[in-house]
Amino acid sequence: MANPGGDTVGNGTLHNSKKQSSTSHDEKHMNNGVVKEIQQNGNSNLYAKTVVESFEEPPLHALVTTYMGYGIATLFGHFRDFLRNSGLEKCNAAVEREEQKHFVPLYQDFENFYTRNLYMRIRDNWSRSICSAPGPLFDVMERVSDDYNWTFRFTGKVIKDVINIGSYNFLGLANKYDESMRTVKDVLETYGVGIASTRQEMGTVDKHKELEDLLAKFLSVEAAMIFGMGFATNSTNIPVLVGKGCLILSDELNHTSIVLGARLSGATIRTYKHNNIQCLEKLLRDAIIYGQPRTGRAWRKILILVEGVYSMEGSIVNLPKIVALKKKYKAYLYIDEAHSIGSVGPTGRGVREYFGLDPEDIDVYMGTFTKSFGASGGYIAGKKELVDYLRVNSHSAAYAVSMSPPIAEQIIRSLKLLMGLDGTTQGLQRIQQLAKNTKYFRHKLKKMGFIIYGNDDSPVVPMLLYHPCKVAAFARHMLEKKIGVVVVGFPATTLAEARARFCLSATHTQQMLDTVLEAINELGDLLALKYSRQRKS
Repeated sequence: MANPGGDTVGNGTLHNSKKQSSTSHDEKHMNNGVVKEIQQNGNSNLYAKTVVESFEEPPLHALVTTYMGYGIATLFGHFRDFLRNSGLEKCNAAVEREEQKHFVPLYQDFENFYTRNLYMRIRDNWSRSICSAPGPLFDVMERVSDDYNWTFRFTGKVIKDVINIGSYNFLGLANKYDESMRTVKDVLETYGVGIASTRQEMGTVDKHKELEDLLAKFLSVEAAMIFGMGFATNSTNIPVLVGKGCLILSDELNHTSIVLGARLSGATIRTYKHNNIQCLEKLLRDAIIYGQPRTGRAWRKILILVEGVYSMEGSIVNLPKIVALKKKYKAYLYIDEAHSIGSVGPTGRGVREYFGLDPEDIDVYMGTFTKSFGASGGYIAGKKELVDYLRVNSHSAAYAVSMSPPIAEQIIRSLKLLMGLDGTTQGLQRIQQLAKNTKYFRHKLKKMGFIIYGNDDSPVVPMLLYHPCKVAAFARHMLEKKIGVVVVGFPATTLAEARARFCLSATHTQQMLDTVLEAINELGDLLALKYSRQRKS
Protein backbone atom coordinates (compact mmCIF):
# COMPACT_ATOMS: atom_id res chain seq x y z
CA MET A 1 0.00 0.00 0.00
CA ALA A 2 3.00 2.19 0.36
CA ASN A 3 3.67 3.94 -2.93
CA PRO A 4 0.85 6.35 -3.86
CA GLY A 5 2.16 6.82 -7.33
CA GLY A 6 3.03 3.24 -8.11
CA ASP A 7 1.62 0.86 -10.67
CA THR A 8 -2.02 -0.09 -10.79
CA VAL A 9 -2.70 -2.81 -8.27
CA GLY A 10 -6.23 -3.73 -9.25
CA ASN A 11 -8.13 -1.98 -6.46
CA GLY A 12 -5.93 -3.13 -3.67
CA THR A 13 -4.73 -6.56 -4.77
CA LEU A 14 -1.48 -5.91 -2.93
CA HIS A 15 -3.48 -6.70 0.17
CA ASN A 16 -3.09 -10.38 1.00
CA SER A 17 -6.32 -10.93 2.88
CA LYS A 18 -7.91 -14.20 3.84
CA LYS A 19 -11.06 -15.26 2.11
CA GLN A 20 -14.08 -13.74 3.82
CA SER A 21 -17.04 -16.02 4.26
CA SER A 22 -20.42 -14.56 3.47
CA THR A 23 -22.20 -13.79 6.70
CA SER A 24 -25.75 -12.75 7.34
CA HIS A 25 -26.17 -9.55 9.33
CA ASP A 26 -29.43 -8.38 10.83
CA GLU A 27 -30.03 -4.68 11.03
CA LYS A 28 -33.01 -3.33 12.84
CA HIS A 29 -33.89 0.33 12.51
CA MET A 30 -36.89 1.75 14.30
CA ASN A 31 -38.65 4.35 12.19
CA ASN A 32 -38.15 8.07 13.00
CA GLY A 33 -34.59 7.35 14.13
CA VAL A 34 -35.36 6.98 17.81
CA VAL A 35 -33.01 4.06 18.42
CA LYS A 36 -30.80 2.15 16.05
CA GLU A 37 -29.74 -1.33 17.01
CA ILE A 38 -27.24 -3.16 14.92
CA GLN A 39 -27.10 -6.86 15.66
CA GLN A 40 -23.98 -8.43 14.24
CA ASN A 41 -24.32 -12.18 13.89
CA GLY A 42 -21.64 -14.35 12.46
CA ASN A 43 -19.79 -17.61 12.65
CA SER A 44 -17.56 -16.49 15.51
CA ASN A 45 -17.87 -14.41 18.63
CA LEU A 46 -16.27 -11.40 17.03
CA TYR A 47 -19.56 -10.60 15.31
CA ALA A 48 -21.67 -11.41 18.36
CA LYS A 49 -21.44 -8.01 20.07
CA THR A 50 -24.64 -6.01 20.06
CA VAL A 51 -24.03 -2.33 19.37
CA VAL A 52 -26.74 -0.03 20.62
CA GLU A 53 -26.46 3.56 19.42
CA SER A 54 -29.05 6.21 20.06
CA PHE A 55 -29.75 9.01 17.57
CA GLU A 56 -33.18 10.14 18.64
CA GLU A 57 -34.88 12.73 16.48
CA PRO A 58 -36.06 15.92 18.23
CA PRO A 59 -39.68 16.99 18.47
CA LEU A 60 -40.83 19.11 15.55
CA HIS A 61 -41.33 22.20 17.72
CA ALA A 62 -37.66 22.09 18.79
CA LEU A 63 -36.45 22.21 15.18
CA VAL A 64 -38.96 24.88 14.19
CA THR A 65 -38.06 27.19 17.06
CA THR A 66 -34.33 26.56 16.49
CA TYR A 67 -34.53 27.65 12.85
CA MET A 68 -36.73 30.57 13.85
CA GLY A 69 -34.07 31.61 16.33
CA TYR A 70 -31.39 31.55 13.63
CA GLY A 71 -33.72 33.45 11.30
CA ILE A 72 -34.34 36.22 13.82
CA ALA A 73 -30.62 36.42 14.62
CA THR A 74 -29.87 36.71 10.89
CA LEU A 75 -32.32 39.59 10.49
CA PHE A 76 -30.84 41.46 13.43
CA GLY A 77 -27.37 40.71 12.07
CA HIS A 78 -28.15 42.37 8.77
CA PHE A 79 -29.66 45.33 10.63
CA ARG A 80 -26.55 45.73 12.76
CA ASP A 81 -24.32 45.45 9.68
CA PHE A 82 -26.36 48.29 8.20
CA LEU A 83 -25.73 50.35 11.32
CA ARG A 84 -22.00 49.58 11.19
CA ASN A 85 -21.73 50.46 7.49
CA SER A 86 -23.61 53.70 8.19
CA GLY A 87 -21.22 54.62 10.97
CA LEU A 88 -23.96 54.51 13.60
CA GLU A 89 -22.37 51.55 15.40
CA LYS A 90 -18.70 50.86 15.96
CA CYS A 91 -17.35 47.92 13.94
CA ASN A 92 -14.89 45.80 15.91
CA ALA A 93 -14.36 43.22 13.17
CA ALA A 94 -11.39 43.18 10.81
CA VAL A 95 -12.06 45.45 7.81
CA GLU A 96 -10.16 46.50 4.70
CA ARG A 97 -8.03 49.61 5.00
CA GLU A 98 -9.28 52.60 3.07
CA GLU A 99 -6.18 52.72 0.88
CA GLN A 100 -6.80 49.08 -0.12
CA LYS A 101 -10.45 49.45 -1.02
CA HIS A 102 -9.70 48.65 -4.67
CA PHE A 103 -7.79 45.48 -3.78
CA VAL A 104 -9.30 42.02 -3.83
CA PRO A 105 -10.88 41.75 -0.34
CA LEU A 106 -8.64 40.12 2.24
CA TYR A 107 -11.50 39.65 4.70
CA GLN A 108 -14.59 38.26 3.03
CA ASP A 109 -17.42 40.22 4.61
CA PHE A 110 -20.30 37.79 4.12
CA GLU A 111 -18.21 34.78 5.14
CA ASN A 112 -17.68 36.39 8.53
CA PHE A 113 -21.35 37.23 9.01
CA TYR A 114 -22.04 34.29 11.35
CA THR A 115 -18.91 34.95 13.42
CA ARG A 116 -19.53 38.67 13.61
CA ASN A 117 -23.21 38.64 14.55
CA LEU A 118 -23.83 35.41 16.42
CA TYR A 119 -20.66 33.71 17.59
CA MET A 120 -19.27 36.92 19.10
CA ARG A 121 -22.37 37.31 21.28
CA ILE A 122 -21.70 33.96 22.96
CA ARG A 123 -17.90 33.75 22.55
CA ASP A 124 -17.38 33.89 26.30
CA ASN A 125 -18.26 30.19 26.46
CA TRP A 126 -15.13 29.13 24.56
CA SER A 127 -11.36 29.50 24.90
CA ARG A 128 -11.48 29.92 28.66
CA SER A 129 -8.11 29.95 30.40
CA ILE A 130 -7.40 27.46 33.16
CA CYS A 131 -4.53 27.73 35.64
CA SER A 132 -4.14 24.17 36.92
CA ALA A 133 -3.74 20.62 35.69
CA PRO A 134 -6.83 19.38 33.76
CA GLY A 135 -7.78 16.79 36.36
CA PRO A 136 -11.31 16.00 37.55
CA LEU A 137 -11.19 19.40 39.26
CA PHE A 138 -9.47 22.44 37.80
CA ASP A 139 -9.16 26.19 38.32
CA VAL A 140 -10.55 28.69 35.82
CA MET A 141 -9.31 32.26 35.42
CA GLU A 142 -12.23 34.67 35.67
CA ARG A 143 -12.65 37.12 32.81
CA VAL A 144 -15.16 39.74 31.74
CA SER A 145 -15.88 41.68 28.57
CA ASP A 146 -16.72 45.36 28.23
CA ASP A 147 -17.57 45.24 24.52
CA TYR A 148 -19.90 42.25 24.09
CA ASN A 149 -17.15 39.61 23.84
CA TRP A 150 -14.97 41.28 21.21
CA THR A 151 -12.22 41.51 23.83
CA PHE A 152 -11.77 40.13 27.32
CA ARG A 153 -9.89 41.19 30.41
CA PHE A 154 -8.95 39.03 33.36
CA THR A 155 -10.18 40.17 36.76
CA GLY A 156 -7.34 38.54 38.66
CA LYS A 157 -9.72 36.18 40.40
CA VAL A 158 -9.64 32.39 40.06
CA ILE A 159 -12.69 30.12 40.15
CA LYS A 160 -11.39 27.24 42.26
CA ASP A 161 -12.26 23.54 42.08
CA VAL A 162 -14.46 23.55 39.00
CA ILE A 163 -15.62 20.05 38.05
CA ASN A 164 -14.01 19.23 34.73
CA ILE A 165 -16.51 17.36 32.56
CA GLY A 166 -15.11 18.53 29.23
CA SER A 167 -11.46 17.47 28.90
CA TYR A 168 -10.37 14.34 27.01
CA ASN A 169 -8.65 13.10 30.15
CA PHE A 170 -10.29 9.68 29.88
CA LEU A 171 -7.96 7.76 32.19
CA GLY A 172 -7.04 10.69 34.44
CA LEU A 173 -3.37 10.55 33.45
CA ALA A 174 -3.20 14.28 32.72
CA ASN A 175 -2.73 15.45 36.27
CA LYS A 176 -0.34 17.40 38.44
CA TYR A 177 3.01 15.93 39.42
CA ASP A 178 3.24 13.01 41.81
CA GLU A 179 5.87 10.37 42.51
CA SER A 180 4.59 8.11 39.74
CA MET A 181 5.88 10.73 37.28
CA ARG A 182 9.45 10.62 38.58
CA THR A 183 10.67 8.93 35.40
CA VAL A 184 9.30 11.87 33.39
CA LYS A 185 11.20 14.25 35.63
CA ASP A 186 14.39 12.19 35.24
CA VAL A 187 14.07 12.25 31.44
CA LEU A 188 13.52 16.02 31.53
CA GLU A 189 16.73 16.46 33.52
CA THR A 190 18.67 14.16 31.17
CA TYR A 191 17.36 15.15 27.73
CA GLY A 192 15.91 18.61 28.24
CA VAL A 193 12.62 19.80 26.78
CA GLY A 194 13.12 20.01 23.03
CA ILE A 195 14.94 18.09 20.31
CA ALA A 196 15.54 20.94 17.83
CA SER A 197 15.64 18.57 14.87
CA THR A 198 13.50 16.27 12.75
CA ARG A 199 13.34 12.48 12.88
CA GLN A 200 15.28 12.19 9.63
CA GLU A 201 18.12 14.41 10.80
CA MET A 202 19.30 14.40 14.43
CA GLY A 203 15.93 14.20 16.17
CA THR A 204 15.61 10.49 16.95
CA VAL A 205 16.55 9.51 20.50
CA ASP A 206 16.46 6.19 22.29
CA LYS A 207 13.22 7.15 24.04
CA HIS A 208 11.50 7.37 20.65
CA LYS A 209 12.64 3.86 19.75
CA GLU A 210 11.60 2.53 23.17
CA LEU A 211 8.15 4.06 22.80
CA GLU A 212 7.65 2.73 19.26
CA ASP A 213 8.62 -0.80 20.27
CA LEU A 214 6.34 -0.72 23.31
CA LEU A 215 3.46 0.72 21.29
CA ALA A 216 3.79 -1.99 18.63
CA LYS A 217 3.64 -4.60 21.36
CA PHE A 218 0.60 -2.92 22.91
CA LEU A 219 -1.26 -2.88 19.58
CA SER A 220 -0.08 -6.38 18.57
CA VAL A 221 1.37 -5.12 15.28
CA GLU A 222 4.78 -5.39 13.68
CA ALA A 223 5.90 -1.78 13.96
CA ALA A 224 4.85 1.75 14.89
CA MET A 225 6.05 5.30 14.29
CA ILE A 226 5.36 8.29 16.52
CA PHE A 227 4.84 11.93 15.56
CA GLY A 228 4.93 15.16 17.53
CA MET A 229 1.40 16.32 16.69
CA GLY A 230 -1.81 14.35 16.48
CA PHE A 231 -3.51 16.53 13.87
CA ALA A 232 -0.45 16.37 11.61
CA THR A 233 -0.30 12.58 11.94
CA ASN A 234 -3.39 12.42 9.75
CA SER A 235 -2.95 15.49 7.59
CA THR A 236 0.69 14.81 6.61
CA ASN A 237 0.66 11.02 6.32
CA ILE A 238 -2.54 10.28 4.41
CA PRO A 239 -1.06 12.08 1.35
CA VAL A 240 1.92 9.72 1.57
CA LEU A 241 -0.25 6.62 1.38
CA VAL A 242 -2.54 7.61 -1.49
CA GLY A 243 -2.32 9.98 -4.43
CA LYS A 244 -3.62 10.63 -7.89
CA GLY A 245 -5.43 7.63 -9.32
CA CYS A 246 -6.44 6.42 -5.86
CA LEU A 247 -9.89 6.49 -4.30
CA ILE A 248 -10.67 7.52 -0.72
CA LEU A 249 -13.97 6.49 0.84
CA SER A 250 -14.44 8.66 3.91
CA ASP A 251 -17.14 8.69 6.60
CA GLU A 252 -19.01 11.98 6.40
CA LEU A 253 -18.29 12.71 10.07
CA ASN A 254 -14.54 12.13 9.97
CA HIS A 255 -12.33 14.62 11.80
CA THR A 256 -10.99 17.70 10.04
CA SER A 257 -7.44 16.32 10.13
CA ILE A 258 -8.59 13.32 8.07
CA VAL A 259 -10.49 15.58 5.66
CA LEU A 260 -7.44 17.81 5.22
CA GLY A 261 -5.12 14.86 4.67
CA ALA A 262 -7.48 13.39 2.09
CA ARG A 263 -7.69 16.69 0.20
CA LEU A 264 -3.93 17.18 0.23
CA SER A 265 -3.39 13.70 -1.20
CA GLY A 266 -4.83 14.52 -4.62
CA ALA A 267 -6.85 11.31 -4.54
CA THR A 268 -10.51 11.19 -5.53
CA ILE A 269 -12.68 11.51 -2.42
CA ARG A 270 -16.16 10.12 -1.97
CA THR A 271 -18.01 10.32 1.34
CA TYR A 272 -20.55 7.90 2.67
CA LYS A 273 -23.26 8.39 5.27
CA HIS A 274 -22.09 7.99 8.83
CA ASN A 275 -21.62 4.32 9.73
CA ASN A 276 -23.91 3.33 6.85
CA ILE A 277 -22.66 -0.01 5.58
CA GLN A 278 -25.05 -0.16 2.62
CA CYS A 279 -23.88 3.23 1.38
CA LEU A 280 -20.23 2.24 1.74
CA GLU A 281 -20.75 -1.04 -0.10
CA LYS A 282 -22.49 0.72 -2.97
CA LEU A 283 -19.51 3.07 -3.35
CA LEU A 284 -17.11 0.13 -3.25
CA ARG A 285 -19.11 -1.82 -5.80
CA ASP A 286 -19.36 1.15 -8.14
CA ALA A 287 -15.64 1.80 -7.78
CA ILE A 288 -14.85 -1.75 -8.83
CA ILE A 289 -17.32 -1.81 -11.70
CA TYR A 290 -16.74 1.62 -13.23
CA GLY A 291 -13.16 2.39 -12.21
CA GLN A 292 -11.77 5.90 -12.60
CA PRO A 293 -13.88 8.64 -14.21
CA ARG A 294 -13.46 9.14 -17.98
CA THR A 295 -10.75 6.48 -18.40
CA GLY A 296 -12.48 3.57 -16.69
CA ARG A 297 -9.11 2.30 -15.46
CA ALA A 298 -8.95 0.39 -12.19
CA TRP A 299 -8.19 2.48 -9.13
CA ARG A 300 -4.62 2.14 -7.96
CA LYS A 301 -5.83 1.83 -4.39
CA ILE A 302 -9.08 2.16 -2.51
CA LEU A 303 -8.64 3.43 1.04
CA ILE A 304 -11.46 3.50 3.59
CA LEU A 305 -11.04 6.18 6.25
CA VAL A 306 -12.90 5.81 9.56
CA GLU A 307 -12.63 6.82 13.20
CA GLY A 308 -12.90 4.52 16.20
CA VAL A 309 -15.05 6.81 18.34
CA TYR A 310 -16.53 9.85 16.60
CA SER A 311 -15.86 12.85 18.80
CA MET A 312 -19.01 14.84 17.99
CA GLU A 313 -21.49 11.96 17.88
CA GLY A 314 -20.12 9.64 20.54
CA SER A 315 -20.68 6.73 18.16
CA ILE A 316 -18.40 3.75 17.58
CA VAL A 317 -17.48 2.62 14.08
CA ASN A 318 -19.24 -0.52 12.85
CA LEU A 319 -15.84 -2.14 12.45
CA PRO A 320 -16.72 -5.82 11.86
CA LYS A 321 -18.89 -5.03 8.84
CA ILE A 322 -16.40 -2.53 7.43
CA VAL A 323 -13.62 -5.12 7.78
CA ALA A 324 -15.83 -7.64 5.97
CA LEU A 325 -16.38 -5.14 3.14
CA LYS A 326 -12.75 -4.22 2.77
CA LYS A 327 -11.81 -7.88 2.51
CA LYS A 328 -14.59 -8.56 0.04
CA TYR A 329 -13.60 -5.71 -2.27
CA LYS A 330 -9.82 -5.83 -1.63
CA ALA A 331 -9.65 -2.30 -0.21
CA TYR A 332 -7.46 -0.90 2.54
CA LEU A 333 -8.67 0.28 5.94
CA TYR A 334 -7.26 3.26 7.84
CA ILE A 335 -8.67 3.77 11.34
CA ASP A 336 -8.18 6.86 13.51
CA GLU A 337 -8.35 5.80 17.15
CA ALA A 338 -7.72 9.23 18.67
CA HIS A 339 -10.69 8.92 21.06
CA SER A 340 -10.87 5.14 21.36
CA ILE A 341 -7.30 4.05 22.13
CA GLY A 342 -6.95 3.66 25.88
CA SER A 343 -10.65 4.27 26.52
CA VAL A 344 -12.44 1.46 24.66
CA GLY A 345 -11.93 -2.27 24.89
CA PRO A 346 -11.40 -4.59 27.90
CA THR A 347 -7.73 -3.54 28.19
CA GLY A 348 -7.90 -0.19 26.41
CA ARG A 349 -6.60 -1.35 23.05
CA GLY A 350 -9.34 0.39 21.10
CA VAL A 351 -12.22 -0.67 18.88
CA ARG A 352 -10.32 -3.55 17.32
CA GLU A 353 -10.16 -5.17 20.75
CA TYR A 354 -13.69 -3.99 21.57
CA PHE A 355 -15.05 -6.12 18.71
CA GLY A 356 -12.56 -8.95 19.18
CA LEU A 357 -11.06 -8.63 15.69
CA ASP A 358 -7.67 -9.83 14.54
CA PRO A 359 -4.93 -7.14 14.54
CA GLU A 360 -4.23 -7.85 10.87
CA ASP A 361 -7.80 -6.94 9.91
CA ILE A 362 -6.80 -3.26 9.92
CA ASP A 363 -4.12 -2.07 7.50
CA VAL A 364 -3.25 1.28 9.08
CA TYR A 365 -3.69 2.10 12.75
CA MET A 366 -3.59 5.77 13.68
CA GLY A 367 -4.09 7.29 17.10
CA THR A 368 -3.11 10.17 19.33
CA PHE A 369 -1.58 10.46 22.77
CA THR A 370 -3.52 13.59 23.67
CA LYS A 371 -6.53 11.94 25.27
CA SER A 372 -6.07 8.74 27.26
CA PHE A 373 -2.31 9.14 27.68
CA GLY A 374 -2.22 12.67 29.05
CA ALA A 375 0.46 13.74 26.59
CA SER A 376 0.68 14.95 22.98
CA GLY A 377 1.52 13.60 19.55
CA GLY A 378 0.27 10.70 17.48
CA TYR A 379 1.26 7.41 15.89
CA ILE A 380 0.79 5.21 12.87
CA ALA A 381 1.19 1.47 13.25
CA GLY A 382 0.81 -1.68 11.19
CA LYS A 383 3.04 -3.82 8.99
CA LYS A 384 6.79 -3.19 9.13
CA GLU A 385 6.83 -2.37 5.41
CA LEU A 386 4.26 0.36 5.96
CA VAL A 387 6.15 1.94 8.85
CA ASP A 388 9.50 1.73 7.06
CA TYR A 389 7.96 3.49 4.08
CA LEU A 390 6.64 6.29 6.31
CA ARG A 391 10.02 6.74 7.99
CA VAL A 392 11.43 7.73 4.62
CA ASN A 393 8.49 9.50 2.98
CA SER A 394 6.43 11.06 5.79
CA HIS A 395 6.31 14.85 5.66
CA SER A 396 6.31 14.95 9.46
CA ALA A 397 9.46 12.84 9.61
CA ALA A 398 11.21 15.12 7.13
CA TYR A 399 10.03 18.57 8.20
CA ALA A 400 8.46 18.51 11.68
CA VAL A 401 10.36 18.61 14.95
CA SER A 402 10.52 15.33 16.89
CA MET A 403 8.47 14.52 19.94
CA SER A 404 9.84 15.96 23.18
CA PRO A 405 11.60 13.24 25.26
CA PRO A 406 9.64 13.99 28.47
CA ILE A 407 6.42 13.62 26.46
CA ALA A 408 7.66 10.29 25.10
CA GLU A 409 8.43 9.14 28.63
CA GLN A 410 4.94 10.13 29.81
CA ILE A 411 3.46 7.96 27.05
CA ILE A 412 5.80 5.07 27.92
CA ARG A 413 4.72 5.39 31.55
CA SER A 414 1.05 5.35 30.52
CA LEU A 415 1.48 2.32 28.27
CA LYS A 416 3.25 0.38 31.01
CA LEU A 417 0.39 1.24 33.33
CA LEU A 418 -2.19 -0.08 30.85
CA MET A 419 -0.17 -3.20 30.10
CA GLY A 420 0.48 -3.96 33.78
CA LEU A 421 4.24 -3.66 33.27
CA ASP A 422 4.45 -1.33 36.27
CA GLY A 423 3.62 -4.29 38.50
CA THR A 424 0.14 -3.04 39.39
CA THR A 425 -3.41 -3.38 38.12
CA GLN A 426 -4.06 0.36 38.21
CA GLY A 427 -4.32 0.61 34.44
CA LEU A 428 -7.02 -2.05 34.23
CA GLN A 429 -8.84 -0.50 37.17
CA ARG A 430 -8.89 2.89 35.43
CA ILE A 431 -10.31 1.36 32.24
CA GLN A 432 -13.01 -0.45 34.22
CA GLN A 433 -13.85 2.67 36.22
CA LEU A 434 -14.15 4.72 33.02
CA ALA A 435 -16.57 2.15 31.60
CA LYS A 436 -18.58 2.21 34.82
CA ASN A 437 -18.73 6.02 34.88
CA THR A 438 -19.73 6.10 31.21
CA LYS A 439 -22.67 3.72 31.62
CA TYR A 440 -23.84 5.42 34.80
CA PHE A 441 -23.72 8.94 33.34
CA ARG A 442 -25.43 8.00 30.08
CA HIS A 443 -28.15 6.02 31.86
CA LYS A 444 -28.97 8.88 34.23
CA LEU A 445 -29.16 11.48 31.44
CA LYS A 446 -31.48 9.31 29.38
CA LYS A 447 -33.64 8.64 32.43
CA MET A 448 -33.96 12.40 32.99
CA GLY A 449 -35.34 12.86 29.50
CA PHE A 450 -32.41 14.36 27.54
CA ILE A 451 -31.56 13.38 23.97
CA ILE A 452 -28.17 11.68 24.10
CA TYR A 453 -26.25 10.63 21.01
CA GLY A 454 -23.85 7.76 20.50
CA ASN A 455 -22.87 4.37 21.79
CA ASP A 456 -23.53 3.23 25.35
CA ASP A 457 -19.81 2.39 25.74
CA SER A 458 -18.49 5.71 24.40
CA PRO A 459 -16.97 8.06 27.02
CA VAL A 460 -17.87 10.96 24.72
CA VAL A 461 -21.45 11.92 25.59
CA PRO A 462 -23.19 14.53 23.38
CA MET A 463 -26.37 16.03 24.84
CA LEU A 464 -28.52 17.92 22.33
CA LEU A 465 -29.39 21.57 23.11
CA TYR A 466 -30.46 22.74 19.60
CA HIS A 467 -31.14 26.45 20.27
CA PRO A 468 -28.10 28.76 20.02
CA CYS A 469 -29.38 30.86 22.91
CA LYS A 470 -29.68 27.74 25.08
CA VAL A 471 -26.10 26.79 24.23
CA ALA A 472 -24.85 30.01 25.80
CA ALA A 473 -27.24 29.89 28.74
CA PHE A 474 -26.36 26.27 29.54
CA ALA A 475 -22.59 26.85 29.57
CA ARG A 476 -22.86 30.05 31.62
CA HIS A 477 -25.19 28.58 34.23
CA MET A 478 -23.03 25.46 34.56
CA LEU A 479 -19.93 27.56 35.21
CA GLU A 480 -21.87 29.49 37.85
CA LYS A 481 -22.39 26.11 39.51
CA LYS A 482 -18.61 25.49 39.24
CA ILE A 483 -18.94 22.91 36.46
CA GLY A 484 -16.85 23.29 33.31
CA VAL A 485 -18.53 21.99 30.15
CA VAL A 486 -17.84 22.09 26.42
CA VAL A 487 -20.64 23.31 24.18
CA VAL A 488 -20.51 22.87 20.42
CA GLY A 489 -22.47 24.45 17.60
CA PHE A 490 -22.33 25.34 13.92
CA PRO A 491 -20.06 24.91 11.96
CA ALA A 492 -18.64 22.06 14.09
CA THR A 493 -22.14 20.53 13.96
CA THR A 494 -25.07 20.94 11.64
CA LEU A 495 -26.98 24.18 12.08
CA ALA A 496 -29.81 22.72 14.18
CA GLU A 497 -27.82 20.23 16.27
CA ALA A 498 -25.92 22.34 18.79
CA ARG A 499 -24.98 20.31 21.82
CA ALA A 500 -23.06 19.99 25.04
CA ARG A 501 -20.30 17.40 24.82
CA PHE A 502 -19.36 15.70 28.07
CA CYS A 503 -16.20 13.63 28.38
CA LEU A 504 -16.05 11.13 31.21
CA SER A 505 -12.91 10.28 33.15
CA ALA A 506 -11.86 7.37 35.32
CA THR A 507 -11.01 9.90 38.03
CA HIS A 508 -14.55 11.28 38.27
CA THR A 509 -16.02 10.18 41.58
CA GLN A 510 -19.65 9.19 42.09
CA GLN A 511 -20.17 12.40 44.04
CA MET A 512 -18.79 14.53 41.18
CA LEU A 513 -21.00 12.84 38.61
CA ASP A 514 -24.07 13.19 40.84
CA THR A 515 -23.30 16.89 41.32
CA VAL A 516 -23.06 17.37 37.56
CA LEU A 517 -26.23 15.37 36.92
CA GLU A 518 -28.16 17.35 39.51
CA ALA A 519 -27.09 20.61 37.86
CA ILE A 520 -27.96 19.34 34.39
CA ASN A 521 -31.35 18.15 35.60
CA GLU A 522 -32.07 21.56 37.13
CA LEU A 523 -31.04 23.42 33.97
CA GLY A 524 -32.97 20.93 31.87
CA ASP A 525 -36.14 22.10 33.57
CA LEU A 526 -35.15 25.77 33.56
CA LEU A 527 -34.18 25.89 29.87
CA ALA A 528 -36.65 23.23 28.65
CA LEU A 529 -33.94 20.89 27.36
CA LYS A 530 -35.65 17.57 28.03
CA TYR A 531 -36.69 16.80 24.47
CA SER A 532 -36.62 13.01 24.59
CA ARG A 533 -39.81 11.07 23.96
CA GLN A 534 -38.18 7.95 25.34
CA ARG A 535 -37.87 9.13 28.93
CA LYS A 536 -37.54 6.23 31.34
CA SER A 537 -39.56 6.15 34.51
